[in-house]
Amino acid sequence: MEALTLRDVGAHLRVSRTALYRHFADKQALLVAVATEGFRVFRKELAEAWEGAGRGREGFLAQGRAYIRFAMQNPSHYRVMFGGYVAKGDCGAELAAESDAGFRVLVDALVELQQAGLVRRDPPLELAVFVWGAVHGAAMLAIGGQVVRHGAAAEAAAAYTAERAWDAVKAPAPTRAAAR
Repeated sequence: MEALTLRDVGAHLRVSRTALYRHFADKQALLVAVATEGFRVFRKELAEAWEGAGRGREGFLAQGRAYIRFAMQNPSHYRVMFGGYVAKGDCGAELAAESDAGFRVLVDALVELQQAGLVRRDPPLELAVFVWGAVHGAAMLAIGGQVVRHGAAAEAAAAYTAERAWDAVKAPAPTRAAAR
């Protein structure tokens, strides 16, 4: 990514360098556009997974699988979104909003799961950071080829990661004393 230039992008797309400069002031502007679009699609896929699986536990698991699937299907976008190539202070309002909205999909799901008594009552943001970290780590391993290299199918690893994240955040079973 460090070596990427607008000239290289223009050559790859078979357009003149000046054509790119009509749309992007510089490499940073291009990366911001890529990350913004990535977060927009990412957010929609997480929300669709949650809704499509009927919310609840199955929706949570579907979100985890969707997160990793997005990374595997869009590795370049994913690396720009999470690789530190776009400076947080320079990202602009649209990218900041899309990034925050992607995280918010998970936080809102966890709050709903807490209200249903399905997820532990830890602070939702802390739960979300934990879950995000678990699936992000699995996604990075998947797009880096480490998962497949070690004999695990990426989809199976995604499902396993989502299941273990659920195990970590689900509400503890009531004790006999609490049930009385």
